[in-house]
Amino acid sequence: MAHLALELASTIRHDGHGGVADDLDSEEGFRQWTRDHVGDVEGDRDQVVALRRAVRTLFAHAVRPAEPSKADATNLLEPHVALEMVNAAAGDVLRAPQLDWPDDGDPAIRYKVTGGDELLATLARAAIEFLASDDRTRLRACPAPRCVRYFVKQHPQQEWCKPSCGNRARVSRYYKRRNEPV
Repeated sequence: MAHLALELASTIRHDGHGGVADDLDSEEGFRQWTRDHVGDVEGDRDQVVALRRAVRTLFAHAVRPAEPSKADATNLLEPHVALEMVNAAAGDVLRAPQLDWPDDGDPAIRYKVTGGDELLATLARAAIEFLASDDRTRLRACPAPRCVRYFVKQHPQQEWCKPSCGNRARVSRYYKRRNEPV
């Protein structure tokens, strides 16, 4: 996935056993996900989990009138509350560009960060940029059995987030047809 906001939303996923896994459910999982997707930025896990809920709420709002992800059906915020949370997190940190020009080198931009949680602001800004982009119109909740992911539809025939979800959906349809009473 190329979008950090989708990566954040995808930290809730099918666990392969009929349940849902949360990659951010432990401090260790949170730190690993942060290193892998954002870098060595410190942040508060509980705040990121709350932001993820707001982002998934806005994703569910974006895919309407289609159904939201099955993981979100009973866990959504009011869209205006989610929007306020994302906007507040994005604006909580000031990233001011600074010119760094050593005597023996080339000029480069570095950023002076002031304010709140830089990780939270980075994730919120990624969500804002994604939801304000044309990609939002191609956002879908995967309809495959047991899948809880959102994805960006890449071509007109794409129905599922991954080929394995398509296979699971086809097997489920076949099973239902074979076991229908005649």
